[in-house]
Amino acid sequence: MASRRNFNYSRLAVDEDDYEDDGNTDQHDPRFNYTPKTFDKIPWKSIILAIFLLLLGCLLLLLSIFICIGHMEGESSQAYGLLGLGVLTFLPGFYETRIAYYSWRGARGYRFSSIPDY
Repeated sequence: MASRRNFNYSRLAVDEDDYEDDGNTDQHDPRFNYTPKTFDKIPWKSIILAIFLLLLGCLLLLLSIFICIGHMEGESSQAYGLLGLGVLTFLPGFYETRIAYYSWRGARGYRFSSIPDY
């Protein structure tokens, strides 16, 4: 037979029923605080990672193109491998760098909060 876990629940300090329109405006629930400044925090680590991925992706794509057209020594299988790695690094780097740039410029619909912070 499975054992039951004992949880000691406690009542919240403020109940939602207390917020009905009873004329008392002193009560404020801190769970619903909204501060726009917290959404404008710039995630520097994520932006640096995105720029690194963008540059690495560009480098890998250029290397694969140079191997394909014959400017560099190599086989076509190496070019396809570099092409795959280049696409996998270029796309997320470009996407997050674009969001960071438009957020910095203040474009409508773009915010730094759209970029995950690591």
